Amino acid sequence: MNQYETVFILTPVLSDDQTKETVEKFKTLLTDNGAELVNEEAWGLKKLAYQIEKKTSGFYFLVEFKAEPTVIKTLETAYRRDEKVLRFQTVKLDKFAAEYAEKRRKKYQTKSEEA
Repeated sequence: MNQYETVFILTPVLSDDQTKETVEKFKTLLTDNGAELVNEEAWGLKKLAYQIEKKTSGFYFLVEFKAEPTVIKTLETAYRRDEKVLRFQTVKLDKFAAEYAEKRRKKYQTKSEEA
């Protein structure tokens, strides 16, 4: 299994419930196809660098997972079919990127424990 990370941007007009429901839909799609979720982060509402579909902001989410390469095609097809998704990018992590992601996760966890 390879390690991947995907970042997707949801339209800012969604309610909190709709946003959570959409994120859960993609996480369920991954687990149903045999992926193992490693980490998930909600980066919140951020300003876009340029307008997408006349929107200037969006909800950013990051999901790290381990899966077979065939799962990526299924996931990206689901992204394309969902009108709530403005943009997405999925990247395969090499060993150095995976180490960096693990360090970032640990740093993020220690910050949240201190707060």
